[in-house]
Amino acid sequence: MKPVKNVCLVIAALFCFQLMQAQTIVGSKHDFSTQAWNTSVGQQICIVCHTPHNASTTVTDAPLWNHASTASTFTLYSSSTLNSTMSQPDASSKLCLSCHDGTVALENFGTTTNGTHFITSVYNLGSGLNNDHPVSFTYDAALATTDGGLKNPTTTASGLGGTISQNMLFGGKMQCASCHDVHNSAGQPKLLLKSNAASALCLTCHAK
Repeated sequence: MKPVKNVCLVIAALFCFQLMQAQTIVGSKHDFSTQAWNTSVGQQICIVCHTPHNASTTVTDAPLWNHASTASTFTLYSSSTLNSTMSQPDASSKLCLSCHDGTVALENFGTTTNGTHFITSVYNLGSGLNNDHPVSFTYDAALATTDGGLKNPTTTASGLGGTISQNMLFGGKMQCASCHDVHNSAGQPKLLLKSNAASALCLTCHAK
């Protein structure tokens, strides 16, 4: 029985090692717990975006949201090859832009409204989204057929365990979180949902 016991110990050790190596928001670009402006709430990690009580209900599909929302009107992406109808960012994309448009301070969460720390450099997308990948549009089989350069999201594997529709769309829409994993569970550079080596992430949806 000793060899079996040793094998079990090795398996248990490997399992624990994998758990310790699991990627999380801790230590990622979205971990603000060490920022000086976060000291008023004990340098918590989750509270910058989420709260268990008195959450905001102003944005659809905002999970116990605690951060101030952007009031910007965005200039949307446009192209002669675009076959979808664009609209102002909604749902989770609006939440992302509530920091990344550069108009809402990072510490404007809870009851704070007068923060002074704003996202800068390339992470500040501003209100002009005309040079960024479009978001908040419906991506379905009909669009894929009309476009001709997109894969059918209902039947194409995402590489994440299901189809594009199941793993990467939100209410049938393409959102910021279709490509970016805000909680860093994938542990990829730039908080990507999966590796983009050889454009793998892009080619999940685009038939090129």
